[in-house]
Amino acid sequence: MTGGEEDPRVAGLRTAVSRLRRELATHPAQFPDRGVAEDELATLAAMVASGPPEIPRLRRSLLLIASTLGSVSALTADVTALHTAADLFGRPPRR
Repeated sequence: MTGGEEDPRVAGLRTAVSRLRRELATHPAQFPDRGVAEDELATLAAMVASGPPEIPRLRRSLLLIASTLGSVSALTADVTALHTAADLFGRPPRR
C-alpha cells in the first residue's frame, strides 16, 4: 500500500472482529468459555488496530474463537465472516 492507503484485508478483518464483538456482547446466553472468546476478540482488535496481524497469532485466536463460539448458532454467520477475513492473510509458513 502506498500513500497511507489501508490494506483492505486489515480493514475487512477489523470489521469482522468488531461485528462479532458487538454480537457477542448483546448475546444473552452465558456459556463456559465466553470469556475466552471475548479476550481473543479483544486481542485481535488490538492487533489489527495497528496494521496487518501476526499470522500465527491470528490463527491461534481464530481457533480459540471458533472452538468457543462455533456451537452458538446465533453467532455462526459472524464467526464465518471472521474466518473468511482471516483466510485472506494466508497460512503461517511451515517450519
